[in-house]
Amino acid sequence: MPGVKTAVEWLVTAAPDPEACRWEWERNPLGVALLPAGRHWDVLIVPGGLGQATLDVLGLLVERPGPVLADFGDSRLGFFVPPGTASRWLGTGVRGAGRGSWVVVPYPGRATGGVRWMVLPDGRGTLTDPAVLELAMHEAAAAAAGSAGEGAGRKP
Repeated sequence: MPGVKTAVEWLVTAAPDPEACRWEWERNPLGVALLPAGRHWDVLIVPGGLGQATLDVLGLLVERPGPVLADFGDSRLGFFVPPGTASRWLGTGVRGAGRGSWVVVPYPGRATGGVRWMVLPDGRGTLTDPAVLELAMHEAAAAAAGSAGEGAGRKP
C-alpha cells in the first residue's frame, strides 16, 4: 500500500522508543501500539455520527485532512491536530488527548480488530487545522439538526 512506509516512519517519531514501537506493531496480535499525544500531535475525539459527518465536510474544505482514526464500530473518530489543541479546545461531547495522554494507534495499512485508519498519515506531518475542523463540525452539526428538523411536525 503506497504511503504505509512513510506513515510508519512519521508515527514512530512520536514514540519514546521508535524501535520498541516497531517491535510492538510486529508482535502484538492486535496490530496496535500506544503512542504519546502532545509531542507531534494531539487527538480530538468526536462521537461517531458527528465525526463521520465532519470528515465528509472536511473533504469538501481541504484537499486532504490530517490523520483520522475510528474505534471499533466507528462509535468515535479521532482527528489528529497540532500539539496543544486538546488543552485549548472547548466543545460539548469532544474529548481531547494531549500531553500526558496515550493513544492506541494501529499499524498503517494493516487490518485490526478494533481501531482503524479512516485517513492514513501522509508521512509529512500533515495535521487538521483546528479552525477548519471546528468549521466542519459546525457545518456537520447544522446539517444534522436541519435534517432532524425536516421531519418535525409531520404526521406519520
